[in-house]
Amino acid sequence: MWERLSVAYDWIKAAHLIFVIYWMAGLFMLPRYLVYHQENLADTADAARWVEREGKLRKIILTPAMIVVLVLGVVLATMSGAWGQGWLHAKLLFVALLLGYHGWAIGYTRKLAAGKPTLTNKRLRLANEAPALLIAVIVVLAIVKP
Repeated sequence: MWERLSVAYDWIKAAHLIFVIYWMAGLFMLPRYLVYHQENLADTADAARWVEREGKLRKIILTPAMIVVLVLGVVLATMSGAWGQGWLHAKLLFVALLLGYHGWAIGYTRKLAAGKPTLTNKRLRLANEAPALLIAVIVVLAIVKP
């Protein structure tokens, strides 16, 4: 089976990258949505629209892209025999942090939907920087393989 897939390795890698871009786009958008949502909690109609937008972003972009990224990442690591390499272990640590951030952001959408924010707008804006830092490290590990 892996011999057949090896012909498609570059296509699988391209698809993995495309879906990483989709996932990251969603992870950059969602915290902005959270800031706008939190700033408009007093307006119940506007807050309800933000809940809807956040749900669509999660269901249409974030979660599907994340799942495809993970599946294709496992396929690529298996095809390339990278499971025993230190750079991949480090990369997986940062991917796990990115997954944790994803989960935190989804959880915060639920807090806002319940009208119970726990962060200041400034801290929420700062949280928007986390995925950029994490993906930068992940890209260096995947390309340079230190």
